[in-house]
Amino acid sequence: MSGGVGGVLLAAGAGRRYGLPKALAVAHGQLFLEIALAALRDGGCHPVVVVLGAAADRIRLVADLDGATVVVNRDWSTGMGSSLRVGLHTLRPAGVTAAVVQVVDTPGVSAAAVARLAAHAGERTIAAATYRGRQGHPVLLGRAHWPGVTRMAAGDTGARPYLVARARTLLAVPCDDLGDGVDVDRPAGLPDGSDA
Repeated sequence: MSGGVGGVLLAAGAGRRYGLPKALAVAHGQLFLEIALAALRDGGCHPVVVVLGAAADRIRLVADLDGATVVVNRDWSTGMGSSLRVGLHTLRPAGVTAAVVQVVDTPGVSAAAVARLAAHAGERTIAAATYRGRQGHPVLLGRAHWPGVTRMAAGDTGARPYLVARARTLLAVPCDDLGDGVDVDRPAGLPDGSDA
């Protein structure tokens, strides 16, 4: 495959503040992981790479990962940066033009938001969804940016340092009307009171 937009779903963390890996947390009767995967898939991303780490074996048993390429980041405990590197490395042979990167703990991100972001895909594009004027997820990384992103991704910062360094060329894509980008750190943070 060449061209098109791939997806990278970062779902490797242990969820210490949440009390369990957030991939296993539940909102609206679904696992966070399944919600995020559906948003990427239904938003037009293909292929989609899911990066697991903590509790990977358990997650594989209980989650519907149909259609996804699942990889395990053995260094997941070092933070999101290593998972982003693993995800982009796995996606590289697909020959996609860009990647939509999503994190597992934002269940309010919709497929429509992913599609709106993906519509801006280009090899040199970098873009991020915004909510009430604040940058959030998902993030779109044109293929030309992957080497720089992977060099700078460290600890829990993911692509943030790279995006900050290129703030003048970062395209902000408002998605307020399509959901929310709230990062859920604790069960009480869910808008409808759902929990795991």
